[in-house]
Amino acid sequence: MKNKFVAALGFIALAATAFAAPLEFDFKDPKGVNNVIFKTDAPLESINGTATGISGNVTFDPDNPGAVKGKIVVQSASLHLGNPMQKEHLHSDKWLDVTRYPEITFEVESAKNVKTEGNVTTADVGGKMSLHGATKPITVPVKMTFLKDKLKARTGKEGDLLVIRANFKIRRSDFRINPGQMEDKVSDDIELNLSIAGAAPRG
Repeated sequence: MKNKFVAALGFIALAATAFAAPLEFDFKDPKGVNNVIFKTDAPLESINGTATGISGNVTFDPDNPGAVKGKIVVQSASLHLGNPMQKEHLHSDKWLDVTRYPEITFEVESAKNVKTEGNVTTADVGGKMSLHGATKPITVPVKMTFLKDKLKARTGKEGDLLVIRANFKIRRSDFRINPGQMEDKVSDDIELNLSIAGAAPRG
């Protein structure tokens, strides 16, 4: 009788693991470590900047990484350039117009070519990017690392981490940002490097 009871408990535990709900990760980082690096490399100037005003939520199932969904948000006004005049121009209504368009978003809709090895998943993630009042479908190669029980090492709270890394390019002309203008100083291609971690606390 005791053996049957133990076996039943084991089956319940296994079933709970098999049908565990996907985890929701919050990417609002109070430490301000999450960042996006952006770069334009034009014939006359190479411009590099960062953005740290990042938030959003991503639903991720370690047992089914291909079902990832969510939305990442970057506050336009958090985009920073070391040159104060360049930063002022970037934020102005001639370029990003951060007052009128305060958010840059990427909404995850699908994942293809999903490959998982250990706790690391790579995939081509498709979705919609909204920038400067325009929304375009894009596909981004992404690396997602699921770190079980590692939230405490980062914040002191129990829970899991999801680290996302991505490198990709967009065209500013696709988002109606001065298309065809000043390409000798600001290239049409903008290289983006995303480095963010989301938290799924427990308890």
